Amino acid sequence: MNRYLKNLNRIEFIVTMACTGKCKHCSQGDHNSTDNIDKSLAADAVRRIAEEYPISSVMTFGGEPLLFPETVCEIHKTAKELKIPQRQLITNGYFSKNTDKINLVAKQIIESGVNEILLSVDAFHQETIPLEYVLEFAKAVNTSDISFKVQPAWLVSSDADNPYNSKTKEILAVFKHMGIEMNQGNVIFPSGNALKYLSEYFDMSQKSKSPYDEDPSDIRAICFSADGGILGSNAYKKDIIKILSDYAP
Repeated sequence: MNRYLKNLNRIEFIVTMACTGKCKHCSQGDHNSTDNIDKSLAADAVRRIAEEYPISSVMTFGGEPLLFPETVCEIHKTAKELKIPQRQLITNGYFSKNTDKINLVAKQIIESGVNEILLSVDAFHQETIPLEYVLEFAKAVNTSDISFKVQPAWLVSSDADNPYNSKTKEILAVFKHMGIEMNQGNVIFPSGNALKYLSEYFDMSQKSKSPYDEDPSDIRAICFSADGGILGSNAYKKDIIKILSDYAP
């Protein structure tokens, strides 16, 4: 076992960078890429990594991962078969305007083994994402035993008084009325679109560190990019176990 990965317990997949939203707070900037990770490669990676490391959590996100529901389902189906306890999906809930498709995809992800869904809703997402279709998806998945919570993005902090946070609280009230709980959410990091469109709200004299940065000498979570990129290498070009064993910060 690679000593820099001795505490590895989580695998994340950026299923695609394609997105149905054009959010001005997005740390990734504009989502122009249509790359999506191959479902067989992803599922095989989960299986093989779990043989070597005590994986307790698998997450799929994006972009908007439910633009490729078959990939999401294949990853979580594999994680369920391996008895990986946390199988998490982060989605903005907007991948179709067709009610039948929305309900079908909701049914598929429930059956696949996803047991936790975080729904990204806030003032930023709802500038370009119609709430009606997100609510349709929320109703479809909220009938199951899955842990389902809304995950807002806060500007400056959840207590900060600004127009974006006020609008976010209005949107969250709709979900609260449906009995859907709110997760703590996340505070927007000044990067990508957030830096471009919201810089007036940040203290640029202070150096910010991304809350998602890993200690490169003690990796606890690895993240596959939509193009197969992982730990400075690529799972399409090099065996995943070889990538892990060769990794050095």
